[in-house]
Amino acid sequence: MSDLLVSLQLERGQFELGFEGVISGTGTTGIIGPSGCGKTTLLKALAGLLPCSDESLISFDNRAWQSPQDALPTHERRVGFVFQSAHLFPHLTVQGNLGFAEDRAHNPEGPSQQQVVEWLQLDDLLDRATHQLSRGQQQRVAIARALLSHPDILFLDEPLANLDRSARDHILTCLQQLQRELSIPMLYVSHDMDEISRLAEHLLIMEAGRILASGPAAELTAQLDLPLARDSRANAILHAQLHQHHPEDGLSELSLGEYSLWVSHCQGEPGSVHRVQIAARDVSLCLTPPDDSSMLNILPATILELAELDQHQMVVQLEIDHQLLLARLTRRSVNRLQLSAGKAVYAQIKSVALLSD
Repeated sequence: MSDLLVSLQLERGQFELGFEGVISGTGTTGIIGPSGCGKTTLLKALAGLLPCSDESLISFDNRAWQSPQDALPTHERRVGFVFQSAHLFPHLTVQGNLGFAEDRAHNPEGPSQQQVVEWLQLDDLLDRATHQLSRGQQQRVAIARALLSHPDILFLDEPLANLDRSARDHILTCLQQLQRELSIPMLYVSHDMDEISRLAEHLLIMEAGRILASGPAAELTAQLDLPLARDSRANAILHAQLHQHHPEDGLSELSLGEYSLWVSHCQGEPGSVHRVQIAARDVSLCLTPPDDSSMLNILPATILELAELDQHQMVVQLEIDHQLLLARLTRRSVNRLQLSAGKAVYAQIKSVALLSD
């Protein structure tokens, strides 16, 4: 699948949106930024739901969606769109909503209803009226309906924004299943870094109607001149290879180069690659490896850069096996250990969250 090539300008009242660049046509691209920065506006403009300036250019998979001469309507762009609210047809059952999309699919190739129902765990809901569903169930049906239209690309606009944690985690697990089963590219809008970390390989960071940065998620989340690394919930995304399972301890051993990273038991065969998330607040530093620590993950690292957060706290960017890690420390700790760029340290990692299993 070719990339999404974009050059657009859009004005809505006093708000201006501008985008010039390339969005990957593979995997999941997360679009993140503060409320009001233009995330939803960008998605709607790409889908043809909002008019762009006459000079705007948008093309995907070698098809022109928007040009000075023409603008394809939304249905001809073959986009599957999932909104914050499910927007299901209230006069149809779940089965009826899915059948409606299937009958109007953009092309005959794509997942079957049976496959989609299984991936999104809808078997017990098919005969229900939509008003009988919880919000989380409605969103799963909305995602299924979008997939059964057999789109070339899937847009998701904060689909978990109105859900409780249990429903949110359930749908995130379903979306990860879809990533394993389908090759369809996804654009996923959220202001929640946890969602983005679990789903996105690529990242667009937005601010005030502009793209602040774009690139691999693992790089941008740990870049100190960008807002994500300075947030109180900052975390790093690492890729580690499964070395072996230790069922007697309920643990799995992952490899970061020559170093071991211990996590709760995960699925997969030795050699499989897993994404892990490590919160900056769960990393402490020491100059020599402790002999009497309860922490399993104590890894040698090199300090690349430090940045001030406020008068009391700092964030430290570390390198382990050519990957980036963050540590959030007090200024007092930084001064006491005399931490500086280039210094060798040991990172004590309190908690590791698996993002893929």
